[in-house]
Amino acid sequence: MKASFSLARRALLAASLLTALAGAQAQQTVFRVTAIPDESPTELARKAAPLMKYLEGKLGMKVEYTPVTDYAAAVEALVNRKVDLAWFGGFTFVQASVRSGGKVIPLVQREEDEKFRSVFITADPAIKSLADLKGRDLSFGSQSSTSGHLMPRHFLLAAGIEPERDLRRVAFSGAHDATIAAVASGKVQAGALNISVWEKFVADKKVDTGRVRVFHTTPPYYDYNWTAHADMPAAQREKLSAAFLALNRSTPEGQQVLELQRATRFIPTKAENYKSIEGAARNAGLL
Repeated sequence: MKASFSLARRALLAASLLTALAGAQAQQTVFRVTAIPDESPTELARKAAPLMKYLEGKLGMKVEYTPVTDYAAAVEALVNRKVDLAWFGGFTFVQASVRSGGKVIPLVQREEDEKFRSVFITADPAIKSLADLKGRDLSFGSQSSTSGHLMPRHFLLAAGIEPERDLRRVAFSGAHDATIAAVASGKVQAGALNISVWEKFVADKKVDTGRVRVFHTTPPYYDYNWTAHADMPAAQREKLSAAFLALNRSTPEGQQVLELQRATRFIPTKAENYKSIEGAARNAGLL
């Protein structure tokens, strides 16, 4: 009887310990966020910090920013549920959607992302239009970038310019700020990048606009969004969306977050908004 009682008691204690550990793990749950590395790691971390703090307050749990090495890693991180939320460009959202079999959901985008644009820049006085790029060097950003590669390529093709055929050299800088640096230093004669990053560099006087200038701005298209995995409970997705939609510049916290995100405000979005991006990617042979 004593042995039986001892075994039962040990089993009960073990079950209690497991329950306690499970409870502790539940309390320590971390909500992980990542973003495509379209700018320097330092700048991405600076932009992320206030947003992570804001989301912690809204979600009632620790929120952690998890940097990745490249665009493909951001896609894989969300598809494989290594992170809970990802900041994607339109093209990386499409890649994640295809890669996951449609199991990712875009939640919100900046108001600016409804009509996003890319710019082509140069320091060469002879370059005044897309046609003038023929026979010259051009740098895109990352190969998976919407605003730094896919859409600039799309509009070049629409203008009758096949980059690999008509340009002397096509380069990939890896990020928008790196494209500006490549053009400014003379490594390439022209570059294509995100208009938001360009305008930020101009505003912060980080580029000499007496030398480097925009010579072409693309038509608008849908771009960036915050995307979650479809396996995230609907209630949590709604809570997350509500947190972004509640951001406004009337509070110091909201103003700081929105300014760093280069947003006037966040608005709802949907997968259908990115069908044209998917079409452009398939047309360009990138998907």
